[in-house]
Amino acid sequence: MPVIAPMPAARPTTQLPSQREGAEEGVAAGTTVDHLTETYRAHYRSLLGLAALLLDDTASCEDVVQEAFIRVHSARNRVRDPEKTLAYLRQTVVNLSRSALRRRILGLKLLSKPMPDMASAEEGAYDQLERDALIKAMRGLQRRQREVLVLRYFADMTEAQVAETLGISLGSVKAYGSRGIAALRVVMEAQG
Repeated sequence: MPVIAPMPAARPTTQLPSQREGAEEGVAAGTTVDHLTETYRAHYRSLLGLAALLLDDTASCEDVVQEAFIRVHSARNRVRDPEKTLAYLRQTVVNLSRSALRRRILGLKLLSKPMPDMASAEEGAYDQLERDALIKAMRGLQRRQREVLVLRYFADMTEAQVAETLGISLGSVKAYGSRGIAALRVVMEAQG
């Protein structure tokens, strides 16, 4: 297991005894390099186990525990009591684990969702052939039959709307539609 050891701070080469004592008082006892190294050796596995209860993969757990030690070292001025170092580490592991879970959930929400029941390439080709055959058969119909069928079934108009659009009677729309469908059925059955 690697040991987190921060880079030693550069100290002036000539320090007066009073300056040296003041500098040592500024560093909290709970976050000295020796104390953190000792805490790491003694509690790394238990902190890893805590992270494992919250996360599901070992790599994430190790990352969380390492980050917790880095943050404790960075916040050494806030942790003055050596006995509170472990508690601070545990709380940091829990908070970092929660953050990791939130990022995962957000990532899952943002993933593109697969299209439901996409047609295979063969089905798409077959549909295109049917469409082409239908268009060809439609071109073979009389002009009024074609107009009535296109407006009625492709433009999704009612029979009354088709009659008004074409300027013919409702009975004529029904007759042209019925004859057009019968003619299409004959042509399509002959092809299929």
